[in-house]
Parts: sequence; C-alpha cells; structure tokens
Amino acid sequence: MNILIRADSSSIIGTGHIMRDLVLAKQFRDADILFASQDLDGNINHKVIESGYKLNLLKSNDIEELSDLIKKESIELIVIDHYGIDTEYEKELKAQNPTLKIMVLDDTYEKHYCDILLNHNIYADEKKYKNLVPKGCELRCGAKYTLIRDEFRKEKKKKTSTLYNPIKTIFLAMGGADTQNLNPKILKILQKFENIKAVVVTTTANKNLQELKKYAKGKKWITLHINSNRVAKLVRKSDFAIITPSVTANEVYFMQKPFLAIQTAQNQKEMYSYLKKNGYSVMKKFNAKKVKDAIAKIKEIELINFVDLTLEEKKMILEWRNDDSVKKWMLNQEDITLEEHLKYIESLKSSKSKLYMAVKKEGAYIGVIDFMAIDFKDSSAYFGLYANPFKKTKGAGSTLQETCIKYAFDILKLHKLKLEVFSNNERAIGLYKKFHFKEAARETINDKEIIYMELRNEDRKF
Repeated sequence: MNILIRADSSSIIGTGHIMRDLVLAKQFRDADILFASQDLDGNINHKVIESGYKLNLLKSNDIEELSDLIKKESIELIVIDHYGIDTEYEKELKAQNPTLKIMVLDDTYEKHYCDILLNHNIYADEKKYKNLVPKGCELRCGAKYTLIRDEFRKEKKKKTSTLYNPIKTIFLAMGGADTQNLNPKILKILQKFENIKAVVVTTTANKNLQELKKYAKGKKWITLHINSNRVAKLVRKSDFAIITPSVTANEVYFMQKPFLAIQTAQNQKEMYSYLKKNGYSVMKKFNAKKVKDAIAKIKEIELINFVDLTLEEKKMILEWRNDDSVKKWMLNQEDITLEEHLKYIESLKSSKSKLYMAVKKEGAYIGVIDFMAIDFKDSSAYFGLYANPFKKTKGAGSTLQETCIKYAFDILKLHKLKLEVFSNNERAIGLYKKFHFKEAARETINDKEIIYMELRNEDRKF
C-alpha cells in the first residue's frame, strides 16, 4: 500500500505532529510510506529522513499541490495530521481523488471528512465525535490507541533503583519549540533549591535555543539535551517531570512518573481538562509561585532506609515501636529488645522482600513506612506505617500514606498494594478509605478481627 503522511513542524507549530507520525508510520508494515511537509523555519524534517522514510517538500499547503502528489505517487491512503487542514479541504481532496482513503489525527474534537479518525490521547472519547464525522467513519480513540515510541516501552520494562537519593532529578520539557520560552523561567525557579538536577529536553525548533544554552552554560546542575533520542531513558531516571499537556503527557503518563503539566497552547485544553478532572497537577498558564510550591512539595520528604540509620536513630525508632500507642495496633504487641531490633535491621540488608524506611518531613522525623512480602512477579506487596508518637505532626498519617503509595507504584513499580488492619482501628481504616483502599477480606486471629484491604495502581488518584 502506498501511504502519504501530511504533517508539518516549525518553531511556531512545534514538533509533536511529526514525532507521533513517525510512531504511527511503524504500524504500517510492508507499506511504502512518503511524508509530505513544508520547509518551515525550525522544522525537524531531518527526523523523517533519519527514520528511513522518503520526504517530499511542499511549497505550500495548497490542495492542488497535494492532490497532484497523490496522483503522481499513486497514493491509496493519506494520513493527515495538520490543524491547517479542515473538513472542507478533506472533502475537496476526496472529490479530486475518489478512491483515496483519508485518515485524520485529531486532538480537539473538530469536524472531519474522513474514513478513519484517530485521537490517540488518553482523554479521547469517541462519543464526542457524533455528528462530527461521516457515519461510516472508523473511530480509534483513547489509551488503547496511544502512540508510544518503542523506546518508552523498552525503558518501562527496566528496573529503577529503589535506593533513596537526596538529589532530585527534574525532567523539563516545554515542547520541542517551547513557544512561550518557559524553560529559562522554570530553571531560575529550580536554581533556588538545593540538591536539584535539571534535565532539559528541547529541539532545534526552539527559536530561543541560544538563550537557553547561554543560561545553562557553566551550571553543572543543568543538562541540556537537544534533538535527543534518549528521552525515554531520561524520563525513567527522573523523579519528577514538568511538561506540557501534549504528546509528552501521554508518554510521561505511560511511564507513571509524577508530573506538573503547564498548558502553553489552545490545542492542549482537552488534555489539561482531563488531567485536572482526574486529580493530576496542572496549570492553565505558567505561574512561578505554583511551580515553586510543586518543587518544594517533592523536596520536603526524605526517606532513610533502616540499614542506613545511625545507632542513635535505630534506638529512636525502637522507642517509637515499643510505645503503647503504636504497638497496640500490631499483631505482635510485645516489646522488642534492642538486640532483636538491631538483628532484624541487619537481616534487611540481604532481604529482597522487605523494606523499612524512616520518613522525614522538612528535616524532622515524622514516622516509619515499611513494605513486606514484596513480590515482583505478582507485582504486589503488603505495607505498614506508623507516626512518631512523641512528635505530633499535622497530617502525618496522610503524608506517610501518600509516600507509601507513591513509592510502591512509582519506584517499586508494583500494581497492587495490600494491608492488614484491626477492625476496631477506625481511624486507620478511615485513612485507608480516604486513599481509595477497598476491603478484600476479613478473618479472626487470636480473637481479633482483621480486615484485609488493597489498592490497585489504576485506582489511585494522584
């Protein structure tokens, strides 16, 4: 089959159309594929050539020029990924080429005259296309059709270190063209924090690239990646991402990384609305204070593995655990000796199924979280937590619970988190329900009723 992909890129348009079309092109196996693009300022047409596809440079977006190319190359299917081509253009193209099949990529629920419509974004709802496309049009909408580059699928399978690192890596990608020139503004905010590394991804389509290079020069905490082929790896190794609610959001969402999405273009409004509705961190426009607050939030929590604690810190944890307000909610309610405590912590060094961590907030110890029966094959684990009984910190329970969930799903890459709780521990049960844990079973042990609860990654709300 002869297929023509019509898409442009530039410092104004951006680079997302070409990048996702290169992913789509791989799905047309054994087809003869030709890209048709204009030679606009700041384009990434070279990506098409580098990917092994033929490229025809158009002089304009004129329908006659495109129709002539279709006839010349005996095109059977045209893929249109272009905001400058509307339903009337598509109708005329069909009229001039009656046997031509038209496939359109759409992000914003526009009217189209096509045989196939693809909205590959995670927010896409095919019901919204009623009366926007012909009756016989095949609709391909939602996460099932999301165009994810192979590099992301490969990187997601790789394990990320579970060791706590006080230096946080921020993945920053304000679009290949960064039309609002936000990269330097965000970097200036990040510079105010200690122990921050910034990984900035951009392209030669960025008309402010020289300004960005000048700002990054000499700053060891900034690494600039231009036209990078390692984006997936950079996302995997990061702790937090600052992105636009665009194609990049599909990819970061796929990699299950926490992020802040800042809308920079009108065509991002649907993704913005979807993310906001589902509890993700978003901004309708850039706000320096909100960006600063988002970074402060990820910096305020520190996790220290029990095996890395000093002797004094280990004794402190033991004192917490043996306090009546803590141990009364445990299956083993006997006091633990220092010798037993230290021996158990030593055993954690060789354990692959157990992980215990002390939690600090703004420099002060607020409690403990632990993971037991970690099973990477089953992608599940049990967890426990308790707050520092000698220092009441407002919201400590919620902070510890949120930290558990994020660590289990974002770092350990588990799919299910499980817990056991006494049925009379109403306060704890209320906390778990707040974070959408659901009851799975009940049983009685030593005359005490135990409730088993669980949370799946897809049911989390942050």
